[in-house]
Parts: sequence; C-alpha cells; structure tokens
Amino acid sequence: MLLSDVLRHELGLTGTHVGCEHGVCGACTVLLDGRPVRSCLVFGVSVDGQDVTTVEGLTEPDGSMHPVQQAFQDCHGLQCGFCTPGFLTTIAAYLEENPEPTEDEAREAISGNLCRCTGYQNIVASVLRAAELQRGEP
Repeated sequence: MLLSDVLRHELGLTGTHVGCEHGVCGACTVLLDGRPVRSCLVFGVSVDGQDVTTVEGLTEPDGSMHPVQQAFQDCHGLQCGFCTPGFLTTIAAYLEENPEPTEDEAREAISGNLCRCTGYQNIVASVLRAAELQRGEP
C-alpha cells in the first residue's frame, strides 16, 4: 500500500491529496524526516520508524497556523486548494534550509508542484511572506 493510501484511508489524514499518482504534480507531498517526498511513490511500510509530517502536522500544537499556512491565507496563495497541501509541505521544508529566498529562488522551490488553476504569482508571494513570518517580521 502506498504511503498516500495509508495516510488517507488507514489513518484518516485526508489533507494529503492524490493528483496524478505518478509523482509529477506534487499534490501528495509530505515530509519524511523533514524532507519532501511524493507519498504516491513511497510504500507505506518503507517509512516504518521515520517521521512523516502531513499538512495536518504543520499546524502548531496550540492550533495556530504554521507560518506557511498563514502566508497562504495572507497572500491568497490558494485557489481551488487541491494542490495546496503539497505546496505547504514543500515550502515548509524549503524555508528550513533557505530562510531568506529571493523571488527567483521561491519560484525554483515550487517548480516541482503543479497548480492547475495557474495561480503561481500568489504562491510565490506566499513563499516570500512565509519567510518573513518565520524571521519574526510583521
């Protein structure tokens, strides 16, 4: 059983969306030990003992939004929302390693995730805003 199926059907974590089922669109991206992976390409059994973070896991323990989630809300970074969980996990991992991205770097960071609504400009703005929020900037 694929990790995306385990998450959605066995654990009820339906925030992880499955788009293409070929690892191309990025909608199913989750963090495996902090690194983004396409959960539609990974067998669930193969992640035994590793930390899996879904979009549900980005929310802070007190229920507040992760800076990336807040930035998407602030910048209207989502349209239909289907691809959003994959973007959120991808960007959260990216900003851990690149806390001050340029606009071009932000575009490169999300280049592996597809938005069929073509709303990339606001997603790029969300990446930059999330970086600001993580740095504590108002």
